[in-house]
Amino acid sequence: MTPAQPDQAADIAAFLTQRRETAMFPLSNLLTHGMGGSHPHSTRFWIVQNGAQITDALGLTNEGMILPVLRPALAPRAVAALSGQSVIGIVGPADTARALEAAAGLVGAHKTLDADEPHFALDLADLTLPQGPGTLRPLADAPRDAVLNWMMDYHIATLGTPPDQAGQRAARWYDQATTTGSHMALMDGDTPLAMTGFNARAPGIVQIGGVYTPPALRGRGHARRAVALHLAQARTKGVARATLFSASDSAARAYVAIGFRRIGTWSLILFAAPQVLP
Repeated sequence: MTPAQPDQAADIAAFLTQRRETAMFPLSNLLTHGMGGSHPHSTRFWIVQNGAQITDALGLTNEGMILPVLRPALAPRAVAALSGQSVIGIVGPADTARALEAAAGLVGAHKTLDADEPHFALDLADLTLPQGPGTLRPLADAPRDAVLNWMMDYHIATLGTPPDQAGQRAARWYDQATTTGSHMALMDGDTPLAMTGFNARAPGIVQIGGVYTPPALRGRGHARRAVALHLAQARTKGVARATLFSASDSAARAYVAIGFRRIGTWSLILFAAPQVLP
């Protein structure tokens, strides 16, 4: 694998776009933050080419997240390319992510999140909009304290964030989400029922993330309605496709109910402390 150069950004974007359902994080990062910026999500790439054609790509964000879009058999070469780099996790299709974890000797490393989750996709022409209470409003319209509590619980229960770090991370997330408009709240009058959002975007496609319903309101269809309303809104702006991965069986059932179909398995591997690759 060879380090990609800035003038190859358009070719890398084209390669990732062809595989966009399994490449949303690196594609969105590249389109939004570029390859050489200072943002934590700005991403460097290593590539494999067959002549002038890119066949595989490996992304590493400034904060140390590995984002693979490559054949599992190339995991040893990918680890060699990243030798000496400090990494905080691996996120991507399970076959490749687990191959990278093994090749790097990190299977036994202490992790805050170590999950293989079902990966889903949906053509928005097939979206089903469920009935129910509530309308979709900007996240900033929901009571801030309630949303911060939701996100603290989400960070701890879903992302494995240590409780003593959850408050700070939730506050940073809230500021970013309300500034970018990435997330929305399902509101019944002044009462927030659920939250939904997009954690990656590219032309014609979005990736759903940060979906949450408080425990007292679960099992009533609020999350699926929030997600469906958000996707219906995106569809009016030219989005034709959506993807997501699901952290629980109940969430998976909710997504299937509005039209999503499983396309694979996704791994989320977050290390308890940064790991320096051999």
